[in-house]
Amino acid sequence: MKVLTVSDEIVPVLHTPAVREYAQGVEMILACGDLPAEYLEYLVSMLNVPMFYVLGNHDNAERPPEGGENVNLRVVEYKGLLIAGLEGAQRYNSKPHFQYTENEMRAHIAALTPALLLNKARYGRYLDVLITHAPPYQIHDGADYAHRGFKAFRWFIEHYQPRYLIHGHTHIYDKRTETITTRGATTIVNTVGYKILDIPIVASRRKEER
Repeated sequence: MKVLTVSDEIVPVLHTPAVREYAQGVEMILACGDLPAEYLEYLVSMLNVPMFYVLGNHDNAERPPEGGENVNLRVVEYKGLLIAGLEGAQRYNSKPHFQYTENEMRAHIAALTPALLLNKARYGRYLDVLITHAPPYQIHDGADYAHRGFKAFRWFIEHYQPRYLIHGHTHIYDKRTETITTRGATTIVNTVGYKILDIPIVASRRKEER
């Protein structure tokens, strides 16, 4: 499945009618936070595909994008892809806005666990794609506390082995910076700006048993 992933930075070419040609064949949008609702709504309207998203630490809670589905703390299935989301970044000031401590993020993961176990029983795997705003600890993260990744995400990768973890939050200022990293069975993608990914659909155990 061809997927447009976006986060943090408005890409001018995507904010014009040319996006239809530029993103031709895209079947889904995954948004990883810190983008204006109007921008995301434009992408949905122009491409006419579903959008699944999480919010970032600079998002406006009172103005979520219309036409998309917030998958924070939820698991959804779309055309054979199992998708879940975890919003926010590390807590770094006294006015937390989509900011969480490590313990709070572990609790969020625990809240997802029943749905992940159900996926494993139904489909033979826990998850295909986890979208987050922040990166995992020491993978694509920053040295400053505000951009430090979550250790809880590394635990998630080790235990639930999603095929992809797609995140934003960490801006790229050097084109030599690595934005796609593999850890075990998981490909971690920093999608600040945008990426177009080709994510293969895996046949589920349930379908194979029919």
